[in-house]
Amino acid sequence: MCAKKKEAEVEESKETTKKQKKAENEKAVKTKKTEGEGKKKEKRKTYKGDVQENKVIVWGIEDANEIYDLGCFGKIKDDDRNELSLEEAMLLVNRNRLNVRKNGRKISKKKFYEYACSMDDEFPWKYRVYEDLRNRGLLAKTGFKFGTHFRVYGRGVRLTKGHKNRKEHTKWIVHAVPETFTCSLPELARAVRLAHNIRAKMLWAVVDKEGDVTYYEIVRKTP
Repeated sequence: MCAKKKEAEVEESKETTKKQKKAENEKAVKTKKTEGEGKKKEKRKTYKGDVQENKVIVWGIEDANEIYDLGCFGKIKDDDRNELSLEEAMLLVNRNRLNVRKNGRKISKKKFYEYACSMDDEFPWKYRVYEDLRNRGLLAKTGFKFGTHFRVYGRGVRLTKGHKNRKEHTKWIVHAVPETFTCSLPELARAVRLAHNIRAKMLWAVVDKEGDVTYYEIVRKTP
């Protein structure tokens, strides 16, 4: 009798343990489901920008600052607006963070790409290089004042106004070209000399027909 009673108690204990585990699993699944539903409700904000020639303008100080904070995109102006380059705007459009309007009406990704190409013959390879640099976690800004396409900073750099620390200085200047590009030796020499003057490295970013980017560093050697 004692043995049977003990066996019954053991079986009852096992059954209780099973029920407890089942309840815990159901609770965990329910919690996970609730968290998942919460994440679905968190919708990322999409901003609006207006095309103005070779720029896209995001109006309002709040939106202007927020879109800059996504990754140092654009340049904040004193009249509470953010001016994005065509490359920056195209990347944000492709990441579904920006809707571009032309004459007050939203235009598609394709239409905006075509517009950018009509404004800049070099846009196809410039954008491909810009996109590649950004996807590598590098900060790329216009290199216009250096006579090149982009000035590039190391990972984790966030540009601020005023005095710059060592990490905030340009690490590379990058010029984007198609694989059919040709240039003279004096042109190469000027580019390298410019990079040397600002203590940066000169990279030529060559885009092939498949859209792959290969970087070549040009250095100056003295005897």
